[in-house]
Amino acid sequence: MFRKFRYAKKVHALKSTQPIQKKKTNEKLDSYIYKNFTELKKIFRNSEDVKFREFEVYYQAPIKVFICFLEGLVNEDSVNLHVVKSIMEPNSVNGTSPPLSKDVLSVMKKRIVSISTIEEIDKLSDAVDRVLAGATVIFIDGYQKALSVGTQGFESRSVEQPDTESLVRGSREGFNEVLKVNCALIRRKISNPNLIFESIKLGKQTKTQIRICYIEGIADSKIVDEVRKRMERIETDSILESGYIEQFIEDHPYSIFPTVGNSERPDKVASKLLEGRVAILCDGTPFVLTVPHVFIETLQASEDYYSRPFLSSIMRLLRIIALFLTIGTPAIFVAVATYHHEMVPSLLLITMAAAEEKVPFPVFIEALLMVIVFELLREAGVRMPRPVGSAISIVGALVIGEAAVQAGLVSAPMVIVVAITGITGFVVSSLNDAIVLSRFILLFMAGVFGFYGVLMGTLVLLGHACSLRSFGTPYLAPMAPIVWSEWKDALVRLPLWTFQTRPQSITWSRTKRESPQTKPQQPSSIMKGENES
Repeated sequence: MFRKFRYAKKVHALKSTQPIQKKKTNEKLDSYIYKNFTELKKIFRNSEDVKFREFEVYYQAPIKVFICFLEGLVNEDSVNLHVVKSIMEPNSVNGTSPPLSKDVLSVMKKRIVSISTIEEIDKLSDAVDRVLAGATVIFIDGYQKALSVGTQGFESRSVEQPDTESLVRGSREGFNEVLKVNCALIRRKISNPNLIFESIKLGKQTKTQIRICYIEGIADSKIVDEVRKRMERIETDSILESGYIEQFIEDHPYSIFPTVGNSERPDKVASKLLEGRVAILCDGTPFVLTVPHVFIETLQASEDYYSRPFLSSIMRLLRIIALFLTIGTPAIFVAVATYHHEMVPSLLLITMAAAEEKVPFPVFIEALLMVIVFELLREAGVRMPRPVGSAISIVGALVIGEAAVQAGLVSAPMVIVVAITGITGFVVSSLNDAIVLSRFILLFMAGVFGFYGVLMGTLVLLGHACSLRSFGTPYLAPMAPIVWSEWKDALVRLPLWTFQTRPQSITWSRTKRESPQTKPQQPSSIMKGENES
């Protein structure tokens, strides 16, 4: 009995591991229209949102025609006006209209259907893909081909200012979730015939539309080929956001530093393309990926190039200072308060000791708890609806911080340290993942080894960042390795007329710009207020 049960269980396991045989949809279309109609009904399982419309047209004799489209993905006005009405109207006068040609399919394609996007297909799988993409497919009795008409017209979000990259001065346009709109926004910024878009579908179930974008003649062909190869190697059921692609194509998936850039701003992506990078656009998301990606990009903002260089350079230096403060402030405070009292002025040391006297936890545990609470408050503010989220962030920080100090759970200096850490972290929010992890690493090292731990942790992080590559480009370029020609746009930003070359670490060749900028003209004597005579 037991053997029989084990044998039955084994057979069941073998059967369950066998792949399910699905009907092949890559077969040719049949000339008999009813068979194509039946096959489509079976493939779509009589789904309610798949619509079929049958009618007859008259060319020498009545000919049966049916169309298939997906409700919600098409513009039904376009289907009714430019497909159904265009086909039926010339043949509605008592059925006596003279035949324009014996090839009805060619007549419909060239003279009847009044939509610019139309193509012939001869496979059932192509017909299914076109319907799922929002096209209307026309089947004609007696032909082994069908016509795919571009009638896409689904609801989408309008072009708005992106929330994640807001600016005081600059464009207010941001990408949305429609792929063709995003391509058009880039095309508006770069009116160049060398701007190339290459299409690819990813995801066995979702079949998401992806487009690779680059400027031929500027982008390095090796980088473009590498992007194509990595995209073709992606095998997954679904691609629902560009973050899926990022995790499949990045060079170092186990690194805390991002080696693939992303942005919601068309002007920012356009500037990256003009420097020789490659952009990856994914249907259904406003975030566009750019490669290669270097560390210094996270400290640059689009507004740096719209303002004068003096203010831009100061703000960039402040971002660099904010990066070091948000990563190292808790660790340095723990190291000083625990191991290196001699580094603190006597008066400040007395104040710190008096504040810590009533706290029952060691400084390391206190700092760890406060950092975790701050991250929880930040996450709650992000996940909650916008009006409620801002209230939670402000009220939570004020009320919890004040109550914790009065209850003696944390000290007032620790609240100040965590507040500085949080504020400076918002300045470089694009590096949030790496910042949070680096902050915890240095905090643990400081709690165990003091300043020596902070130094060792910093050296490990720097060494790891130096070893990274993004599609062949050193991650810390132009600082490691040093590329002096790129320092004009690294720690500070020099005037735009000095940018006569593209980043050498990105393009490797063709670094000379097409039309080098010249210095601004000096004002004439009239502009200076002098007498022309």
